[in-house]
Amino acid sequence: MEPQTPSVPPGTQGPDALEAFIQAHGIQARLIRDVGDTPTVPAAAQALGVPTERIVKTLLFLVRGPGSAHASSRPVVVISHGERRVDRRALAAHFQVGRKRIQLAPPPLVVAWLGYPAGGVPPFGHRTGCPVVMDASLARLEGTVYAGGGDDRTMMAVDVAELIRVLAPTILELSTPSTV
Repeated sequence: MEPQTPSVPPGTQGPDALEAFIQAHGIQARLIRDVGDTPTVPAAAQALGVPTERIVKTLLFLVRGPGSAHASSRPVVVISHGERRVDRRALAAHFQVGRKRIQLAPPPLVVAWLGYPAGGVPPFGHRTGCPVVMDASLARLEGTVYAGGGDDRTMMAVDVAELIRVLAPTILELSTPSTV
């Protein structure tokens, strides 16, 4: 059976763009292509032969500032464990807004801001620079973790220390151990 073509919608970046970014910036990371169908964290972990706590997700949240209901939203990238729930209250407290002013960005905005489709978003190499927040439980890990590699069939292996070096994120206690 022939490998499936990765599903990167037209106008989005993909693994090749991410690979070029990694090379251009001297980042110690490698792409693992054609890992198979990985729609869930357990499926990705099984495909890679690693524990689920080694799978990382990159999410885009919109933070609506204080003021009127029409205040503009600013994007924030959140890096967390794949199976942990991001506590919006903690994110809201950091940005000094109410919890209801923190929203997960819809897929079209993820592509518009970051350049990658939801489900394949890497932690760096985004189309637009955004503040990055990393969950403290992830920052405490040592060794290799696996993140989105630019599409739904590619993963990226990167050491946690390298991820922190490249991203220079704000590190916050953001997660609870339940599925998002």
